[in-house]
Amino acid sequence: SLTYLPFISRAVVDAIEEFPHLNASVGDGELVVHGRVNLAYAVDLDFEGLLAPVVHDADAKRLTALAREIHDLASRARSKQLSADDIADGTFTITNPGRYGTMMQFPVINQPQVAILSTDGVHRKPVVVSDADGGEAIAIHSVGVLALAWDHRAFDGAYVAAFLDRLRELLETRDWVAEL
Repeated sequence: SLTYLPFISRAVVDAIEEFPHLNASVGDGELVVHGRVNLAYAVDLDFEGLLAPVVHDADAKRLTALAREIHDLASRARSKQLSADDIADGTFTITNPGRYGTMMQFPVINQPQVAILSTDGVHRKPVVVSDADGGEAIAIHSVGVLALAWDHRAFDGAYVAAFLDRLRELLETRDWVAEL
């Protein structure tokens, strides 16, 4: 079964196409924007450390391929079966503390990367939705919070806000069935 992490990952890849400075690193006083998206995933090792294995070329993978690779890397990280290549060359990190039911966490950037996204807990909440007549109604939906930490040397908050808005739009409106 699919968790929400691969969906968020795929939407991140697509949003990065429009906001490429998020897929960058700072080196020798300059911003290096990477051509490929290599998503790193922060994996907790039972409170005894953290590893960030990498899905290389995530921008070339469909949803189900991302899901399989995320699961495989996380399993191998927890069993300490990763190679050096498995943890090299990340360009953007996603951390997923949501399994602990967190409302919002402020992650630390995996330098030299310039950004990290936190996918916090998904909770059922009342939200305002449009009804069939164009009016408003209250409905119960699954709602999650995404938080982004970034390096201000790379870009400012307006760039981040626009990226997060695009990410939200992709998550809410994309035809995910076509990805399966």
